[in-house]
Amino acid sequence: MVLTGNQFMFFLFAAIIVLFSILTVTSRRILRAATYLLFVLISTSGLYFMLNYQFLAAIQLTLYAGGIVVLIIFSILLTSHINQKFEPVDWKKKVSAAIAVIAGAIVCLTAILQFSFHANQAIAKEINMDVIGNSLLNYGENGYALPFEVISVLLLAVMIGAIVIAKKKKE
Repeated sequence: MVLTGNQFMFFLFAAIIVLFSILTVTSRRILRAATYLLFVLISTSGLYFMLNYQFLAAIQLTLYAGGIVVLIIFSILLTSHINQKFEPVDWKKKVSAAIAVIAGAIVCLTAILQFSFHANQAIAKEINMDVIGNSLLNYGENGYALPFEVISVLLLAVMIGAIVIAKKKKE
């Protein structure tokens, strides 16, 4: 079986996502877990680029990989928890997590294998990037600028609160 370039890249991104997802949840060091999460999010945006969802891939890179993970890493560095290690997980939690993962994989594979996929014969619609850009920058009706600003202020308040709580000395 000869792999095409797209197939090779898909399997590469999928392998990176699976490997670093496992490393993210199993790492005992918090900074390493955040870095592994960054690799997962960047590889996910690579899959979006392969599907020609450039807008979604750009959002994935800027919002999640560029914004949230950087905030997580800065909050770890600002609160001096860089050397913090999570406590080891006991065997009961490991077994229950493994059972949950296996059950979820069985449900997903069953649903995928039982669904009959059909190619869509519809003609692709033209995308007007001017309308999308104006909607993102618009404060009026159907605009996204105001909700984005509100959420960014909320995230800033949460980050400041988390840093204040983490910096408090225990009495």
